[in-house]
Amino acid sequence: MNYDLTDLRLFVAIAEERNLTRGAARAYLAPSSASHRLRRLEEALNTSLFERQTRGVALTRAGEALLRNARQVLASIEQMHANLSPFATGIRGHVSLWANTHATHTFLPDDLAGFLKRHPQVSVSLEERTSAEIVVAVANGEIEVGVLADSGTGAGVELAPYRQDRLVLIVPAGHALAGRGRVGFAEVLDQAFVMLHAGSAIHTFTTNAAAALGRHLDVRIQVRSFEAVCRMVGAGVGIGLVPRGAALQVAGLSEPPVLVELDEPWAQRDLQICVRKGAVLTGFAAALVSHLRLGAGTATV
Repeated sequence: MNYDLTDLRLFVAIAEERNLTRGAARAYLAPSSASHRLRRLEEALNTSLFERQTRGVALTRAGEALLRNARQVLASIEQMHANLSPFATGIRGHVSLWANTHATHTFLPDDLAGFLKRHPQVSVSLEERTSAEIVVAVANGEIEVGVLADSGTGAGVELAPYRQDRLVLIVPAGHALAGRGRVGFAEVLDQAFVMLHAGSAIHTFTTNAAAALGRHLDVRIQVRSFEAVCRMVGAGVGIGLVPRGAALQVAGLSEPPVLVELDEPWAQRDLQICVRKGAVLTGFAAALVSHLRLGAGTATV
């Protein structure tokens, strides 16, 4: 097949504009040149990508499939450029770090800031992933370092302590549970919940905990951050479950929620540093792990 990145960018532009002339303009090409490139692309793929209509073009089934893949290819190239650009500016090292939602929104921002101050020649890319995804990526050698919830050692990885934390119940001030010292999870399942978005580890974990009791959560609203959970709960929308570390970080809210201990053994949600079993880490990755492990010796919440 004979086509290049210019062809893919042109194709995406035409597909998004639903018009060859406007797509050509986005790709900085003359309409005649764009038409020629599109014809060559369709010949290379041996299929039609667009249906020509009176007022523009529409994707064929093959075109829809190519659009999905072309976007992924172009996104990967942009990520490659982003990963390589630090080297052009004199940064001599790069570490990719995957972490779960809990770590990303609580302890890691401060710890990474401290690491980067001590190592100005290093850049770090942080991606938020589930603990299961992190274990697989580390075991397969896709990344060197991950931070995840303590869910047992997966095959091919080693875990080291990072931070201790617990899930706590948060309720609005004046709520019937606000005066309680501790509460069991089963006692609150009739309440409306403010939850982190579906797909997040804590959403899945909490939903499964309710299912184990033969119950379903009444999820009133889903949001994208622990801070948003705390704000919604403080405003009286419902109750929520968040790590204590996250709740303490937003204590300055105008309507802060009240923290109530969750009387469940699974509420302990310790964070672990994850590396490949037996792997020799690169210098900067090893330095990052050492820095994070120093955090394990600081005061816990």
